[in-house]
Amino acid sequence: MKKIAKSLLVALTAMFATHIAIAKQTIALAVSTLDNPFFVSLRDGAKQKADELGYNLVILDSQNDPAKELANVEDLMVRGVKLLLINPTDSQAVGTAVAIANRQGIPVITLDRGAANGQVVSHIASDNVAGGKMAGDFIAQQLGQQAKVIQLEGIAGTSAARERGEGFHQAVQIHQFDLLASQPADFDRSKGLNVMENLLASQAEVQAVFAQNDEMALGALRAIRAANKKVLIVGFDGTDDGINAVKRGYLAATIAQQPALIGELGVITADRVLKGEKVEAIIPVPLKVISQ
Repeated sequence: MKKIAKSLLVALTAMFATHIAIAKQTIALAVSTLDNPFFVSLRDGAKQKADELGYNLVILDSQNDPAKELANVEDLMVRGVKLLLINPTDSQAVGTAVAIANRQGIPVITLDRGAANGQVVSHIASDNVAGGKMAGDFIAQQLGQQAKVIQLEGIAGTSAARERGEGFHQAVQIHQFDLLASQPADFDRSKGLNVMENLLASQAEVQAVFAQNDEMALGALRAIRAANKKVLIVGFDGTDDGINAVKRGYLAATIAQQPALIGELGVITADRVLKGEKVEAIIPVPLKVISQ
């Protein structure tokens, strides 16, 4: 009986240890930058869901630097991660990092921004093309056809900037806007301020600004208020700062994403992949217009 009890105890201990090992599998999240509140929310959503599902989530900040991103992924490959969630700094440049994970047999899921090269199991993001068009349609609702508009673009090379611009240009054509300028400000608030200051000097007749994220919109807002001008501003992302600016009447609207949900869905999809389940190649996350 003692031998049987001892054998049973050993078996149960082994089962328990195996369960813990499986429950604490390590997955990784490489984020483009944690200086942007949007990606902080994405990280938080992923972390909460990883804790809930029993995964150890390693989070690395690429600081908007493709070289740093590549170094992060190389580091992750020696940490024994089972799956890579990545929010690329640049959709083209990230291909090298994805290829490294591919060679190691590590599944890759992209979040918010896609990868132009490499094998990706699933891409989870808002429909950025639809969102860009929603911004243009909102401007047309407020100002009518042929409005004089400026676009502040995000980081060149990111799928988000390209797709939001594509959607906005659809609206420009449909509503016959006069697009006075379209210049990059790299999704950055201070650059949004500087670019907008320069554009106001040369395009004083502007009636509306579409900024491809809320950070640039808030930067543009500072420049416009300093110039004592009245210009309708539409942002994108639905960050806390952006939504608060809408509520206070400073921004006309923001096209709201759900970054925490993107992060959460990333971990849920990772869990399904690691369990051998089939997942969708593209998982869309709904958008909505938040206005005054």
